[in-house]
Amino acid sequence: MSLEKSIRRECERLGFSRVGFAAARRHPAGEKLREWLDRDYAGTMGWMRRRREERSDPVCLAPWVRTLILTALPYPSEPVTADPMQGRVSRYAGGPDYHRVLKERLTRLSEFISRMAPGARCHPVVDTGALLEKAWGARASLGWQGKHTNLIDPQGGSWFFLGELLTDLELAPEETPITDRCGSCTRCLEACPTQAFPEPYVLDARRCISYLTIEHRGPIPEELRVQMGNWIFGCDVCQEACPWNEDPHSADADLARSLDTMDLKQLMRMSREEFNRRFAGTSLRRTGWSRFLRNVAIALGNSADLRAVEPLREALSLGDPLVREHARWALDRLGAGSAGEKADSAEWVA
Repeated sequence: MSLEKSIRRECERLGFSRVGFAAARRHPAGEKLREWLDRDYAGTMGWMRRRREERSDPVCLAPWVRTLILTALPYPSEPVTADPMQGRVSRYAGGPDYHRVLKERLTRLSEFISRMAPGARCHPVVDTGALLEKAWGARASLGWQGKHTNLIDPQGGSWFFLGELLTDLELAPEETPITDRCGSCTRCLEACPTQAFPEPYVLDARRCISYLTIEHRGPIPEELRVQMGNWIFGCDVCQEACPWNEDPHSADADLARSLDTMDLKQLMRMSREEFNRRFAGTSLRRTGWSRFLRNVAIALGNSADLRAVEPLREALSLGDPLVREHARWALDRLGAGSAGEKADSAEWVA
């Protein structure tokens, strides 16, 4: 049995839904990345600029690398609550932090390769590493990049994580890429609440709800707050609209969702210590307490529910100016005013 076939079998045993190989050469998507950065679509994600060369050329990241092994690990695809008093969390973030799960699987794959090819050098990479993983995933025939920029597997949709293993082994690269099958469909672009796609296949992160709730560190632009609805961490709207995601699939057991109840009133009253304790070991920890409560305040402001007024008023006494500013906005949005009397529910204007 060839080494490539042995690796595929081991990846299947480890739970990866797809695996592919790509030669470690400069990727032409690097030019598109440069144009995207020049248009300032990265927003405040300065780290995207700092390691631009490594993202398209893995040899700049690791001079010894010869092949990229690309893997896909499915996460839960079941829909999350639409109750306006429950915060919505992107489906991928409802369970354990995927970075840990992916790294552990890739490390086990690395150990297997070391047994099959003693002396082989391997290094696992997840999305915190400097690689254009979606472009490399398409190069390795894991799928194609859809108009919403996510990678789409024709058998499993786009509900999966990508992980990479860099190796100095010369493995036969994939020869038949999966062609773009989006056709004339534009459902994902039309569904985006904040119109974050200036054109197909291009995302303006500055308008993306996922970016705003996770990466953006300051106040969220007021003109985008209403469109955020009750999303408090990430957003799945463009993927939910995609016809390739209509059929649910089974997720990896280690990524099972554990964060089902996200009562916004309770979340608004969380202390920093409670936040750290409740979301330990999950992706939600990366926002930090201040930005998370910022997101919760916006969701409460969009709830059209006057039960949100009391926890928002309590938040005005917090020492964090970012939380206070968004709580004031939310109270105004509810018609309650940051210091005024409660508005009658009949006066609510959506």
